[in-house]
Amino acid sequence: MKKDIHPKNYRLVVFKDMSNDYSFITRSTINTKENIVWEDGNEYPLVKLEISHMSHPFYTGKMKLVDSAGRVDKFKTKYKKHYEQRTK
Repeated sequence: MKKDIHPKNYRLVVFKDMSNDYSFITRSTINTKENIVWEDGNEYPLVKLEISHMSHPFYTGKMKLVDSAGRVDKFKTKYKKHYEQRTK
């Protein structure tokens, strides 16, 4: 096994799923600009996620649309005529 290839600056970081406000804490080396006060009263760096295991359809078994930039509406508008022809 190679020596000295892993980072040394691991610290506790809070990851927050913005689609359902689920948060979890784990060790990471990611750089962040925001902090949050965790349940234990300590302040930790915060990483905001668009999707996590609590909102991903593969893990939840539910189809849930996460649209952060209007991509779904743009797609539906583009293919509206084609969709209407198939439903007739």
